[in-house]
Amino acid sequence: MNTEMTNNHSDFLTADEDLIESVISTEWQQFDRVQNEGGRADCQDDWITFHIMRKSQFSTWNHDTLKSYQQDLANANRNNRNLLTEKYARMMAGTAPEKYKQLEHRLPALSQERIRLQEELIAIYVRWTEEFALSHPQMSMRSRPIRTIEDTCQITSSETYLRGEISTYSDKTLSLLARHVFQMDASGSNLVLEIMNVTAALYGYKDADDAEQQMR
Repeated sequence: MNTEMTNNHSDFLTADEDLIESVISTEWQQFDRVQNEGGRADCQDDWITFHIMRKSQFSTWNHDTLKSYQQDLANANRNNRNLLTEKYARMMAGTAPEKYKQLEHRLPALSQERIRLQEELIAIYVRWTEEFALSHPQMSMRSRPIRTIEDTCQITSSETYLRGEISTYSDKTLSLLARHVFQMDASGSNLVLEIMNVTAALYGYKDADDAEQQMR
C-alpha cells in the first residue's frame, strides 16, 4: 500500500470525526509510554500507521461507544493506568503464556460473565475477518493471521489482538460495543469489511475492492 495518507476517504467520514481524533490522540500518548522488554518498538514512532489503523476501527463505532471509550481513556489517565500497556500485556496470554502468568495478577480481574460476552464479540469479528479473507485474499495476505492458534512469540493474530484490547474496555464500553456489533451482525453488515474500506481509502484507494484489484 502507499505510505502517505490521502484525502480520498470522504465517503467514509462520520459525524464523529473530532471525537475519533480525540480518542486516537489520547491512545497515542498512552502508546508512547508503553515499556517493552526489548526497548522501544519502531511502531511507537510510526504515527501515520497508528492513526490509519485506529481511525479505521473507530470509524465503525457509534457515537455512544466512542464517548464511553473516550471516558475510559480519561479515567485511566487520572488513575495512572495505561490501557495500551494492559492491552499488550493481555495479548501475551496467546503469544507468551509463561510470561503472561507472571504478570496476570497485575491486571484488573475479569468476571466469567464479562469473558463470556467478550468471546461472543470476538467470535463475530473472527467470522467477519474470515469472510473478508475469502473475498479479499490479497489484502488479507498483508494482514495479521486470523486465529489465536496461529500466534507465535513474534506474531499476534487478529483474534488475540482483539481479545487483548476488548479486555481493557470498561463494562459500559463493552456493553455498548456489544449492542452495536450484535445489531450490525443481525442486519447482515460486516464491520471488518467496513474497517478495511476505511483503511484502503486512507492509503489512497477508493475502497477495499479497489485495493484488492490493484494488488493482484
